[in-house]
Amino acid sequence: MVKTVAEINKKIRDGTAVVLTAGEFKKKVRDGERLSPDDIDVVTCGTCGVMSGTMAILSVPVAEPGTFRRADSITLNGVPAFPGPCPNEGLGQVDLVVYGTSHASNSYGGGNLFRDIASAEKEIEVQTEAGGKNFECTVYGDELHYARMITSRSAFKNYSAFVNSGKDPVNTIFSVLPLSGGLTQATVSGCGEINPLQNDPDTRFLRSGAGVLLNGAEGLILGTGTRSSSEKPNLSVSAGMAGMNPEFMGEFKTSAGPECITSIAAAIPVIDNECIARLSVLDEEILLPIVDVFDRRTLGFSDYGRIWQSAGRHITVDPTKCLLCGECPAQEHCPADAIMPGGGILTSRCLSCGACLSTCIGEVYSMDTGSIALNGKEIPVVLRQSDRRKGEQICSNLKEKIESGKFTLGGM
Repeated sequence: MVKTVAEINKKIRDGTAVVLTAGEFKKKVRDGERLSPDDIDVVTCGTCGVMSGTMAILSVPVAEPGTFRRADSITLNGVPAFPGPCPNEGLGQVDLVVYGTSHASNSYGGGNLFRDIASAEKEIEVQTEAGGKNFECTVYGDELHYARMITSRSAFKNYSAFVNSGKDPVNTIFSVLPLSGGLTQATVSGCGEINPLQNDPDTRFLRSGAGVLLNGAEGLILGTGTRSSSEKPNLSVSAGMAGMNPEFMGEFKTSAGPECITSIAAAIPVIDNECIARLSVLDEEILLPIVDVFDRRTLGFSDYGRIWQSAGRHITVDPTKCLLCGECPAQEHCPADAIMPGGGILTSRCLSCGACLSTCIGEVYSMDTGSIALNGKEIPVVLRQSDRRKGEQICSNLKEKIESGKFTLGGM
């Protein structure tokens, strides 16, 4: 059977469309069910993790009109931004661009700022320099005249495992602590089989104009992102920040500086058997390149089954083991600021990355993070920079929107 996207959209509006998350679809595949386009109309796919190419365009009220001509520099909660391109001469407001990787300190950067803007009730301290004078004000996310997030590249068709073949530890954006040498540790990115582009690698449906959820807010695919290729495609997407869910975004601190957490979900229409074949890909079939962190040279391959099928996905907490350290090393080194005093975890911020497993001396936290094999050697995974749990959550959110008729398949 061959269907059209228009026919599927009609079923969505009528409330009769059959929608599955990628996780639900993959379970049916593993259970040996024979699936066809007759059975399913839409599969929702998603990913959550560190995405460096995230930025925001904001229009910020700073002062009364006529107070200054144009801004020379501006910071928001200490995070530097770039005024312009429009000068807004004499208007008292500043258009600006701020990068997710910019930072005010080692503990607060663009990712934190974006989450605070989406939270709406968080104060944003704005400091502006214009014509040799300084202006200060406090605004909230819902007071911004304009707030839109754009990714220059995101939602890679999965990514890589990183190792250090040298002798000495190295600071890198791919590790929270310096990555040990001698091929003794690995860090991993990519949500595997639920990733949107893994299920539509030829961008048959994931193309300019198609709808997405960006951190929970409805947005659009702008096109392919920077560094995108047929072998390693990625997407550039955009959405207004007003409807974003702070739990899907934030900052991820690394040993080489702050990075930005971003979540994206997309819908794949099931119009023919080719769609079924593409959607049937499983973690254990998806190659995971093992890359040297120094020069990005590929040393070998593993697979995502070892990351998401053979290992755990959630941190387990036993607060009774907490030693009540004066300065908690797990809290200090948690890249998402999810660790609380006394051993608790803020689940809204936790990415189950595994950093706390090696930094908590009381062994309060536990999870099997898996390992990769390289030339017969097992290398333990010490950090995961993607969160399969939140990736599945945003898949479920998109499924609910489609089933309620609030999200149709546009741009196809």
